[in-house]
Amino acid sequence: MPGLLRGMARTAVVAGTATAVSNRVSRRQGNRWANQQARNAPEPEYAEPAPQRTDTNTKLAQLRELAQLRDSGVLDEAEFELQKSQILNS
Repeated sequence: MPGLLRGMARTAVVAGTATAVSNRVSRRQGNRWANQQARNAPEPEYAEPAPQRTDTNTKLAQLRELAQLRDSGVLDEAEFELQKSQILNS
């Protein structure tokens, strides 16, 4: 009886080890194939959309409003210039 149990235990250990090794090899190979496919994938044919730019009429309206705020004393000259440069560079 002890010889039978020892043989069964050995078989279980060998089978478990073989399964673990097989799974590891399969996972590694799958990762290699996925990486190879990612490297060989064609570049997308569409271009990234250009950033939204503010049209001239909107910029002019913002500048007029900004000038009114400066003239009414809400903004000082430094704040006005900062905001104006941000509007013109948008």
